[in-house]
Amino acid sequence: MTEKVAPAQTTSPLGLGASDHAALRRRLEQAIRRSRKRRSTGVLAALTFPVARDVDPAAIALLCRRPGEPWFCFEQPDRERSAIGALGCAVALESRGPDRFDDLAKRWRALAREAICDPPDGPRGAGLIACGGFAFAAEGGASPHWSAFAPASLHVPEVSLARRGDEVLLTVAALAQADDTADGLLAQIQRRLSELASRPLPLLDPDPAERCTVAASTPPEHYEHAVARAVERIGAGELEKIVLAREVQVHAPAPHDPAAVFGVLRDGFASCFCFCVGRGEDVFTAASPELLIRRDGMRASTLALAGSTRRSADPSVDDHLGEQLLRSDKDRGEQQIVARRIERALRPHSVWVAAAEEPVVVKMANIQHLATPIRAQLRKPVGAIRLAGLLHPTPAVGGEPLDVAAPLIPALEGMDRGWYAGPVGWTDTNEDGEFCVALRCALLSGRIARCYAGVGVVRDSDPAAELAETDVKLGALLPVLAS
Repeated sequence: MTEKVAPAQTTSPLGLGASDHAALRRRLEQAIRRSRKRRSTGVLAALTFPVARDVDPAAIALLCRRPGEPWFCFEQPDRERSAIGALGCAVALESRGPDRFDDLAKRWRALAREAICDPPDGPRGAGLIACGGFAFAAEGGASPHWSAFAPASLHVPEVSLARRGDEVLLTVAALAQADDTADGLLAQIQRRLSELASRPLPLLDPDPAERCTVAASTPPEHYEHAVARAVERIGAGELEKIVLAREVQVHAPAPHDPAAVFGVLRDGFASCFCFCVGRGEDVFTAASPELLIRRDGMRASTLALAGSTRRSADPSVDDHLGEQLLRSDKDRGEQQIVARRIERALRPHSVWVAAAEEPVVVKMANIQHLATPIRAQLRKPVGAIRLAGLLHPTPAVGGEPLDVAAPLIPALEGMDRGWYAGPVGWTDTNEDGEFCVALRCALLSGRIARCYAGVGVVRDSDPAAELAETDVKLGALLPVLAS
């Protein structure tokens, strides 16, 4: 159920005004009554209101979090300064196994249906949301360093902020249970709001006293051998493509600062999806170029991204590299494999699916890719979480055919991908939302940062060249973490 309350002036930049306070009390009381009547495990109540345009959602999430609590920020700066920041957890939705996407989609739909809140309005991601991510594999993240990140984990935050352009909206939420009181829940929300303060992100130390140590988790020769074995399998006709990744660790003299790292990423990769997901004391962060799915009503959009080359500081050389990429039979073939699979996955659920006839070159700060935008008109409502599950993993991060590639990936890589190459993003009470693919990413655990990068292996792949391509992709985060 949704109730729209006219925005009121707030008494402080991040506080509740008198009319908002009264409206939130009414919603909490209604949620408590509903929880008692239906003998449910709780009903969500939330209120959304505007705050000052200079409030930075990501800075709130990064700098105002309580020790050990979950938090989330998700930005695409070039897209009208689009940003979401979230703190705390009113409800945790977690699952595992092959049905984890459908499981979370059903549970979120049930919570959203009962919630007493504002309808989604204003910047995308405003209002009551669930945010988080999924591991690459159905049971992924079994290694100790991934223990804080469940194979499927979406949290409904206690506080979230959404920005687009100069509009910033703040949402507070609580799970009202039968034995709660409105006064008790209000006091809890007020305490949380009193802890929020908008201030700039810290800067990375440009000249640290001690240097970091960088080392691959396995020797480079191991990766080249894995690529060679994959090419043999492809040559034997077992599969068309497989994506293989490697891990590089950065050991720092002091714990990595996610706030400073995120600030560098969003400044340097403004066209990417820059995110941080905090679970306990561990942080998963990235500047990903790849949209998995964006759902807006009955419209869905995605991006087939595969094939890459380096950038050059010389504009003419840079353009030449892009043109070579566009004309590369190997890269275009790899790209077509991804686009075909995405279209095939969307078609049964769509009135039509439209893909660009030719791929385009997309330039990032340190790399350029072949990309094919794909749009679909849905036949019936399919929520963002379920759409993410229908598409994941695309051949851009998995392989083709998937049932052959899936067991080969861990066998050849020799590592636990955890959330690397999984979907990360958010959904709202209309089940709209967006998820990117977790690429150009790192898991920060105190002084250790684990960076991940992979490449698509096809019939013509050269092991040494594929190893060099992973170095280019690792160039997004290694210079930031190893400074």
